Amino acid sequence: MKKNSLSDLGSEQLVTKKKSITNAIFGFGTVLLLSFLILLYFAIANKNFKLIPIGVGCLLTLIPLFIARNQVNTEIKSRESEYVK
Repeated sequence: MKKNSLSDLGSEQLVTKKKSITNAIFGFGTVLLLSFLILLYFAIANKNFKLIPIGVGCLLTLIPLFIARNQVNTEIKSRESEYVK
């Protein structure tokens, strides 16, 4: 069974990791969204609609970052609930 590396981190390290993942999502998301919009424009302008699924597929590359952020959020919430008890 794989050991959860998030449980080894301290609370401050988890918050730092959450902030860095969130910044990465915003950074990559902005670049990917702009590239998708440019690709969409060229697809419509050239009537080459086969390019649209490629742009949508590129946006799906953000899913691992969202999963990682949700795991960090879950770990932070589980620690908060332990301290409340």
